[in-house]
Amino acid sequence: MERAREFIENRTFEEIKTGDSASLQRTLDIKDIQLFAVMSGDINPAHVDPEYAASSLFHEVIAHGMWGGALISTVLGTIYPGPGTVYIDQTLHFSRPVTIGDTITVTVTVKEKFERTRHVILDCLCVNQEGRTVIRGTAEVLAPAEKVRRRPARLPEVRLHDTTARYQRLIDLTKGRPLVTMAVVHPCDRESLGGALSAAQAGLIRPVLIGPRRKIEAAAQELGLGLDGYEVVEVEHSHAAAQRAVELARTGQVEALMKGSLHTEELMAEVVASGSGLRTARRISHVFYMDVPAYHKPLLITDAAVNVEPDLEAKADIVQNAIDLALALSIPEPKVAVLAAVETVNPRMRSTVEAAALCKMAERGQIRGGVVDGPLALDNAVSIVAAKTKGIASAVAGQADILVVPDLESGNIVAKQLEYLADAASAGIVLGGRVPIVLTSRADPAPARVASCAIALLLARNRRLPA
Repeated sequence: MERAREFIENRTFEEIKTGDSASLQRTLDIKDIQLFAVMSGDINPAHVDPEYAASSLFHEVIAHGMWGGALISTVLGTIYPGPGTVYIDQTLHFSRPVTIGDTITVTVTVKEKFERTRHVILDCLCVNQEGRTVIRGTAEVLAPAEKVRRRPARLPEVRLHDTTARYQRLIDLTKGRPLVTMAVVHPCDRESLGGALSAAQAGLIRPVLIGPRRKIEAAAQELGLGLDGYEVVEVEHSHAAAQRAVELARTGQVEALMKGSLHTEELMAEVVASGSGLRTARRISHVFYMDVPAYHKPLLITDAAVNVEPDLEAKADIVQNAIDLALALSIPEPKVAVLAAVETVNPRMRSTVEAAALCKMAERGQIRGGVVDGPLALDNAVSIVAAKTKGIASAVAGQADILVVPDLESGNIVAKQLEYLADAASAGIVLGGRVPIVLTSRADPAPARVASCAIALLLARNRRLPA
């Protein structure tokens, strides 16, 4: 008996007949295993570690045994006998494992009734798509005394967000590439030093720690880490650290820079100074890498940290920088959405006029390597449904890889909203100069700093690849 789910209706003790049965069917997905592990705390590697599972008895990830047991409980509590049923006893025998993709049919069959106690004994059977038994057993329940018929409760949607796994995508791209020598500028607090050392331990960077030694050592002591094997360049203060880092980059002794516990302006002033040797013909700009759970692929947002109110010429460089980064991240022909408040060109709105100009520049080859469209409102850039509703036909709409914001203020708001309200995993990089610069916020955790170092490595190594 497969009960329609428009209503949940029980069977009272008087309605239950020996031989009655009810069933449901479920197909095991990796998310079922993850959710069960989160709920129960059972992180047995046979269930959650594919590498370990491959070398185990069954050679692949298997479901928790009680996942199948929970399905039996689902039948008893929601289908037959249904609401009002109270578990008394349950025996289970596990015959074979359930693996990802298996479809399990759970059937309970009434075996015996006891009038005096209103107890019911039911045989329980779970079989896979091949008809093979995976679980069998017996349940004893106290049957409902009163009739219940209700609409099913609405359950919240569950999304599993694994920040570590999302950052791992970036780390995986660096495999097989030599680490990059990186000047870490004034790493004098636990966050900035911890991020740099974590990136070193991940095999991404060889850090050159620049700052007052006593402060760096104090931060290391706070972390419970030693500095043996790490190069420390002694300078008096943060300004001197920025100067020394730029000098090392100019002379080729380091291949990238990383901001530590100093203000962004202090570091960037040295980088963009006329005699720094790090400037190129390209405008320097910042890109946020955002992995947003609700979006189907990573998003690059630019510029939300360096250029306050860029003009058209600067925006052309900002777009090209972001495209170059996307290509280094193995995103083929990245789709660039130039954002504005509306989708039409309005002469009174500079952002729309410049968006249209950027599209024409891309069409004429002044911007290369990506597909550029705009003006696009944010909803049209990331939602194909919103774009279709507004009649927008575009290769970029709903598929954007890069969001180009009108100015720093709007971009920073978008990036911070995604990070703090949408649980986005973020990283940040400055590009357009002779070396990539990891520019993270003081509030960024170590994993975000490590991910930013992975981006810096990819950029540094991508320059050495043949064109």
